[in-house]
Amino acid sequence: MLDVYTQLFQAAYREQPVAVGAAAPPPRSTRAEVRVAPQPPQAPETLANSGLSLMQVCDLILKQLYLQGAALGIDLARQSRLPFNVIDEGLVFLKDEKCIEVSAGDLIGRVSYRFNLTDLGRSRAREAFEQCRYVGPAPVPLEDYVRQCMQQTVTGTVCDPDSLMTAFKEFIIRPGVLDELGPAVCSGKSIFVYGPPGNGKTVIAKGLGRFLNTNGGEIFVPYAIHSENSIVTIFDPTIHTATDNDDLVGTLMQGDTQAAGERSRLLQTNPPDLRWRRIRRPVVITGGELTLDMLDLRYNTSANFYQAPLHIKANGGVFLIDDFGRQIVSPRDLLNRWILPLEERIDYMTLSTGKKFSVPFEQLIIFSTNLDPRELVDEAFLRRIRHKIAIGTPDRDLYTEIFQLACRQRGIPFNADALNYLYSAYYDKGKPPRSSDPRDLLEIVQSICRFRNQEVALTENLIADAALKFFCTI
Repeated sequence: MLDVYTQLFQAAYREQPVAVGAAAPPPRSTRAEVRVAPQPPQAPETLANSGLSLMQVCDLILKQLYLQGAALGIDLARQSRLPFNVIDEGLVFLKDEKCIEVSAGDLIGRVSYRFNLTDLGRSRAREAFEQCRYVGPAPVPLEDYVRQCMQQTVTGTVCDPDSLMTAFKEFIIRPGVLDELGPAVCSGKSIFVYGPPGNGKTVIAKGLGRFLNTNGGEIFVPYAIHSENSIVTIFDPTIHTATDNDDLVGTLMQGDTQAAGERSRLLQTNPPDLRWRRIRRPVVITGGELTLDMLDLRYNTSANFYQAPLHIKANGGVFLIDDFGRQIVSPRDLLNRWILPLEERIDYMTLSTGKKFSVPFEQLIIFSTNLDPRELVDEAFLRRIRHKIAIGTPDRDLYTEIFQLACRQRGIPFNADALNYLYSAYYDKGKPPRSSDPRDLLEIVQSICRFRNQEVALTENLIADAALKFFCTI
């Protein structure tokens, strides 16, 4: 029997046009109004609206006080990213239960009181740590995360030739590639990019990430979610680039302007929910190190909470599986793992207890390989990947443009004689040119010039020396 979240997913997607035999999609302006600017989640007005139980809030308070020794009421609200009136319900309960006591405070109320743990409170805090060592921003309910992800999908991003060209203006790719990428972005479906190594497959992922950052608007991700009495962390500063400048770092009671503003935000009636971060659409790139275990929840056995896998952290953005086919796990096993998410747009996470729950699979996923696709995938899998894009070797005109751009980026005057040498000595004799060759060769030229303590220049002798090192047969 499908759980409530799966039913929610299916109900939402039944409202969208299907890929085959469907009516034409709505006008572009309609899609933009619905999808481009997702609304920030609003802070809960009461404990019931927060999706947390009283015990969950109390456990967060106890663990914070256990680690700090004492804290002001407003600091407890700041650390949990909850409005003070929500935290206050937990403070009142814990005080009535003789777990905390007030050591000092001003006349403005519990928001300014300094709270300490009692002996009973320290005992309760240790029990809470044994259950789960997570201490940080309060988690949001899974259903709130699902709802927010469905408001900020990649599928609804407005994409046209001009905006896509702008995102790729710093890259040089063969004519026609953007005409293939544009419909893929509009559909939000998977992309299979194949071709020889070094010809720009990773560049495509980065360009799409830049496009989504510019045209897709910002999205919101929670610090953590909770489901089945378990906590799963989502926000990852190594992946997610926050744009809200609202990390609330430092104490709120220092008296400066910023602290006063943050204190006011925590006390106002309808602030945004600080359990969520506003971020640029993420771009996650993984390569040969990818294993099946990395696609499941990572359980911290000592801390008793979970970390979301990479593809869940990529929700709302781009997820590139680079060097597909070179992973430790076999391509067939990896593909079998993706079949259901690609088809249903949801994935299932398994807790250590064996319970499962569904999560959104809402990203532009790109499979990139320089191996023969016929040796990696079967027809059933290719059917689920809607867009296949071949990236071949550049012709001489395109290669010249790439070489000139690489020279400009490094402040090196372009010399056509050096390029002519590469073609006469290597490319015209059967060695295929790669889009990455200019970058790599120029870096070697720079290194040679630094070593010789001479001005960097692109001469035929220097490029010959660099090519001899770079193109050597091993």
